[in-house]
Amino acid sequence: MDTATARHRLEVMRADLDRSIAVLRSEHPERENSAADAGAVLTDSDRVQAALASLERHRAAVEAALARISAGTYGRCLGCGKQVPEGRLEARPDAARCVTCQAKHDRARR
Repeated sequence: MDTATARHRLEVMRADLDRSIAVLRSEHPERENSAADAGAVLTDSDRVQAALASLERHRAAVEAALARISAGTYGRCLGCGKQVPEGRLEARPDAARCVTCQAKHDRARR
């Protein structure tokens, strides 16, 4: 994938993520006075916070990919330095690693 196409796709992804994050941040679960309702609100709040954390991690990955484009390193695996396969970048324009290195990275994070 050429960098102009990648940059455009990443900028669209970032805009979509920004909209989703804004929507979740603006949601305020209704708060009731009963203990049962308080538990339900906490659960809803936990779900919103988990979704926000996931969206923010994805946005950070998109920002990092845009930075790699600017630095001229987009498409190179952060793990082994080899070219990330074109198909992987098509599917995940924010991919920072080849599949093998990503699997190693994910295992190390657990």
